[in-house]
Amino acid sequence: MRNVVLFFFLITSLHAQKPITVEDIFANNAFNAKGIPGFNFQNDGIHYTRRNGTEIEQYDLRTGNKTATLLDVATLSSSDTSWKKSIDGYAFNSDESKMLLQTGTEQIYRHSSKSHFFVLDRATQTLTRLHNGSKQRYANIAPDGKKVAYVADNNLWYKDLETGVNTQVTSDGKINEIINGASDWMYEEEFKLVRAFEWSPDSKKIAFLRFDEREVPEMTMEMHRGGAYPELVTFKYPKVGEKNATVSAFIYDLATQKNTPVKTETEADSYMPRLAWAPNGKLCLTWMNRHQNHLKLLLADPATGVCKTLLEEKSKYYLDLHDVYFLSDGSGFVWQSEKSGYNHLYVYDMNGREKTALTKGNWDMTGLYGVDEKNDLVYYQAASENPMEREIFSVKLNGKGKKKLSGAQGFHSAQFSKTFDYFVKTSTTINEPARYSVNDRKGEEVRLLEDNSQLAALQKEHGVVPAEFFDFKTSEGVSLNGWMIKPTAPEFANQKLPVLMFVYGGPGSQQVTDQWKGANYWWFQMLAQKGYVVACVDNRGTGARGEEFKKMTYQQLGHYETLDQIEAAKYMGTLPFVDPARVGIFGWSYGGYMSSLCMLKGGEVFKTGVAVAPVTNWKWYDSVYTERYMRTHEENPDGYENNSPTNFAEQLQGNYLLIHGIADDNVHFQHTAEMANQLISANKQFDTMIYPNQNHGIGGGKLHLYTLMTRFLDEKLKGVSTGNGVRP
Repeated sequence: MRNVVLFFFLITSLHAQKPITVEDIFANNAFNAKGIPGFNFQNDGIHYTRRNGTEIEQYDLRTGNKTATLLDVATLSSSDTSWKKSIDGYAFNSDESKMLLQTGTEQIYRHSSKSHFFVLDRATQTLTRLHNGSKQRYANIAPDGKKVAYVADNNLWYKDLETGVNTQVTSDGKINEIINGASDWMYEEEFKLVRAFEWSPDSKKIAFLRFDEREVPEMTMEMHRGGAYPELVTFKYPKVGEKNATVSAFIYDLATQKNTPVKTETEADSYMPRLAWAPNGKLCLTWMNRHQNHLKLLLADPATGVCKTLLEEKSKYYLDLHDVYFLSDGSGFVWQSEKSGYNHLYVYDMNGREKTALTKGNWDMTGLYGVDEKNDLVYYQAASENPMEREIFSVKLNGKGKKKLSGAQGFHSAQFSKTFDYFVKTSTTINEPARYSVNDRKGEEVRLLEDNSQLAALQKEHGVVPAEFFDFKTSEGVSLNGWMIKPTAPEFANQKLPVLMFVYGGPGSQQVTDQWKGANYWWFQMLAQKGYVVACVDNRGTGARGEEFKKMTYQQLGHYETLDQIEAAKYMGTLPFVDPARVGIFGWSYGGYMSSLCMLKGGEVFKTGVAVAPVTNWKWYDSVYTERYMRTHEENPDGYENNSPTNFAEQLQGNYLLIHGIADDNVHFQHTAEMANQLISANKQFDTMIYPNQNHGIGGGKLHLYTLMTRFLDEKLKGVSTGNGVRP
């Protein structure tokens, strides 16, 4: 099938091409793939709900037919002025008798938000405001459906829906000082934890984390909104070696109104990024030391707060964070570990002893979808056949009966219904956008949801050429994977063409996957129409090739990655259709860090580089991410100094474009400002673009950004005038 697709592309590319433009990609959205709304599966496993305007509708997953309108929020009345008869989101309680309705939502950071919440009793159609004060975060209905816990003004609260009484669990919450029940910026960004509280299974207790960030240094960003003075936004942000928030855990008993501190008896400067209740009524805390190479699962007695260790892991490198899945019968839990050298699934008993290896082999398990305890099955994603692909599997809880559910080659992912009877499969390749289907538990397709066939027609119309995979060995004998888009238009025959290499390269990441690349795919195709070869290589340190390949960059981020990208550029230069004097590189975030290092340390091969939102010195990045891979500057000065772009500004030889959003709360504008300082001091000419009020993703400036980068590459790499008389 793949050969047929490639043949189709090669044939169509020989015909007249309709030009691809930056405006069509980023302004007109002419090439956007169709997606499908997220599925809010219902308890019966065959229905899901979807918001359509003010209505919440129910559909049959098997047929796609609408079966009911469960609610029209426009018909709900409330005397509360914050109720606007429209919602931003909704959620059911465990038995679907009640709904949480969310309105007036404001984004805080990448994953966090605050809203006004209302509780709807579906039987009586009674609407109750959750909280009479400021907006709330992370409202969550208790398992018994009678109470709702939430965070307001950095304090944890709960509302008794039967009495209507709101109870304040904590009272010391204060912005930029104390947070109860919600996470700080660091845990949100690096541990993907936002709601930092959990109801006990019997709805009688709430476990929560308390963040004391009073001693954490502050970061300030400027927002320019047209006023006489810039608006200053200040938030807590611990950089490398600085003080983190002190995190402690508590268990609140609703009956006694008592907060019991959890006695972890571990070093103070550490992390607690996960909390979950076990079926035996004990609280499980995930504890990690600050180096993140020592992990414990701690079981806390809710009456005393005393802990015992359930499981312990150590690594000579670092440990990735995973969720623990407790089996409901209390017999044990499912856990991920790289202890074999590859990431695999295991079943442990409640004494922390391994019972079964669910997966095994020289390949990585890449995602746990869930455990169907009724049918004794575990569903997961893996890169077992090829690190560039993903498959979906099921296996019995005893480790036997492994079955592949995903079929053809490519990159497959799944979203399972609550009963695991059906799943929505997303299938894609690097040359084919997502195909969505409903499949049964055996993997058989029930119906097609969307195949994005309209994009296949656009590919033909615009004469796109296929991305092709390749691999090569470096001078050190390391085999690296890559993909390439090579112009096939007749006017480029027998020419030596410029190359743009695209890079990310961060720990555990992958760009060389048999997966659709979204808007970048079309930009790369546009560049190919203009005569660029576009290529991407995954360096050492990237994912799905085992622990040693991924973690060999430990304490020297950027070193091996840069060597590999330089080797990849040299390899590209040996190809008969490539001009080795015109090789450029582009990256964003960690990729911007990589493109900067490559320009500075690989000036003999890279003529032009574009760095968007780059890290330019690891000492200015956040503590959790950086110390996981590098430890602190004090512990590892050579690792920092030898691999930070700011220290090599004097080595710049080629054309360098440095881009950043001033409102980037992740990689701060400081990185680009300091890089500019060093380049100016070294009298190195470079180009810069800043985006006021734009964050790490520069979401409001994509058209301008990609127009800028295209023009820069045309002028500095390809050597084509853009009408202003400027040539390299």
